[in-house]
Amino acid sequence: MKNILLEMEKLKNPNSGLGQFCLHLGKQFQQIPHPNLEIDYYLPGSQKSAFGEETRFIKHSPLHKFFPYRGKHHKVWHCLHQNSAYLPLSKETKLILTIHDLNFMEKYKSIKRTIKLAGLQKKVDRADAITVISHFTEKMVRQHLKTGSKPIYVIPNGNTLEMVEDPAKPDFVQFHEFIFTLGIISKKKNFHVLLPLLEANPHLHLVIGGNNQGEYAAEIIAMAKKLKVEDRLHLPGTLKNEEKSWLYQNCKAFVFPSLTEGFGLPVIEAMSMGAPVFLSNRTSLPEVGGPEAFYWPDFDPKSMCKVFEEGMEAFDSARAERSKKWASQFSWEAAARAYLKIYEEI
Repeated sequence: MKNILLEMEKLKNPNSGLGQFCLHLGKQFQQIPHPNLEIDYYLPGSQKSAFGEETRFIKHSPLHKFFPYRGKHHKVWHCLHQNSAYLPLSKETKLILTIHDLNFMEKYKSIKRTIKLAGLQKKVDRADAITVISHFTEKMVRQHLKTGSKPIYVIPNGNTLEMVEDPAKPDFVQFHEFIFTLGIISKKKNFHVLLPLLEANPHLHLVIGGNNQGEYAAEIIAMAKKLKVEDRLHLPGTLKNEEKSWLYQNCKAFVFPSLTEGFGLPVIEAMSMGAPVFLSNRTSLPEVGGPEAFYWPDFDPKSMCKVFEEGMEAFDSARAERSKKWASQFSWEAAARAYLKIYEEI
């Protein structure tokens, strides 16, 4: 029997992208037989029952950053994100490192970027295998890190949306025609460039789902007031799954002008519901959106409005069905089976 440890400390925030990654993989591992593997879940205490009461649970402690976990010896240790501070103590333990993105290459310049890159290189040096969530991320890893002969596996994420039949309309929706976007409301999401679409479409509203308390959210609100569209901008905060389902099903379009994405889970969610999808053409988004999404080559307001208008005219029921089919290839079950296969092989 091979003992596996899954480092899922990021489940401390289950609504974040990394939290959702851990949550959905863990749920799939519970459903797929793996008789030759014994999996231990390294989890925050608040999430010890996330995968059922019978889960083999190891409690996360921040002290493990300085005094590594010394419990049962594991054959394989899987760090589910590249920023993990929790690595195996024994050199005999095989380490699998999942790299989601190298977004810091865009965010930081000069010395800070060099320091971040050096820190990640140390983890890559320690790893026995690397997994990435998109071919774009693989390209960035090979370009900026020394991987030698280590195997690199591309395992796309799955669709995180849990289907809700006949979802209830959210209370805050008191309007008819709206575009929708979703994510951590930070500058890299680039949500403010969507406001000119409201200027050009007087009956259109914009819903941005995500934590609405940060500095960037305040900047978006201030810009909306300046453009005199603040009454058609809605930041309802973190959305429940039922609310997301309703918004995907009823939006005029899903819009995602993000600057940097390792994958872009909301894109697959929206496409699985047959919504028209408009994306920036940056980083991994063309790979994830594929041929059925529409793309903004730049963020000039007139250019964005033109792409939006032409895309809405071109979108029809046939394209909606093709979008659903495209999205169906992204499965958490397939991702979980791919990871289990690596655990067996390594």
